[in-house]
Amino acid sequence: MMHVIRSSGAQERAWVRRLLIGVALAFMLLFLVLPLAAVFAEALRKGWSAYGQALQEPEAWSAIRLTLIVAAIAVPLNLVFGVAAAWAVAKFEFRGKAILITLIDLPFSVSPVVAGLVYVLVFGAQGWLGPWLAAHDIKVIFAIPGIVLATVFVTFPFIARELIPLMQAQGSEEEQAAMVLGATGWQTFWRVTLPNIKWGLLYGVILCNARAMGEFGAVSVVSGHIRGQTNTMPLHVEILYNEYQSVAAFAVASLLALLALLTLVIKTVVQWRHARELQALAAAQSSSHPAAQSKDWAATLIITTAGPLRA
Repeated sequence: MMHVIRSSGAQERAWVRRLLIGVALAFMLLFLVLPLAAVFAEALRKGWSAYGQALQEPEAWSAIRLTLIVAAIAVPLNLVFGVAAAWAVAKFEFRGKAILITLIDLPFSVSPVVAGLVYVLVFGAQGWLGPWLAAHDIKVIFAIPGIVLATVFVTFPFIARELIPLMQAQGSEEEQAAMVLGATGWQTFWRVTLPNIKWGLLYGVILCNARAMGEFGAVSVVSGHIRGQTNTMPLHVEILYNEYQSVAAFAVASLLALLALLTLVIKTVVQWRHARELQALAAAQSSSHPAAQSKDWAATLIITTAGPLRA
């Protein structure tokens, strides 16, 4: 009787599992795979020559170059801010900690268009700092600095939010042990904290870079849509599509899609290497002497590098 009940339960669970997998695959096919395939099909509708010609246009090259420049500036800035903010939130207690966490999450709750309008209000010609900037011939709005500021705003939570839970779970015992052994703050960060967060940090950088290259709303407000000067790739796609240049628009969009796919590949490789590292660490701990298993592996690393830390 119990055997029959167990068999029935197992079959029901298998049926539910297959149904859920089928629904998930159908959703991915309908909303992810088909639109992506449509982008490449439309981009290549008139052949490879038209595709290559669309990407060789000076305005397309300008948009590609500007997108890469903005990402190259915004991601390192967010990298520094994200690590500093995560370290402060996870390792220390101070007044205003809750406010800092709220500010980190602010771009998730504010529309990018609203963020762009705020920058126009502050740095625009009729804004709070507009007259002073005009008097000193400094251009922020409708120029690259405004695009960088808008991109930094919408992307800065990604690295911090990736690191804060990780660093909170790790605690501060390892850093305290390193300080007791004579390490300075920078030595503790480079030799203890950074190795522990390297995979989470790399994952946050990948997400931040993907959002920086694909940002549209905030950049659209502050760029001014000056062709060949302040148009990023998403803005250039919009202009081409509005001008009924569908093949050229989808060609640039396909390049954005390729960058997104490349980001996913890098993300998968990072996750795979992280999993392998965790498996190797678990295997090393399980094969070690029982007395050594009671020691924290990071504390052991600190002790073995005590000489270099004191140097």
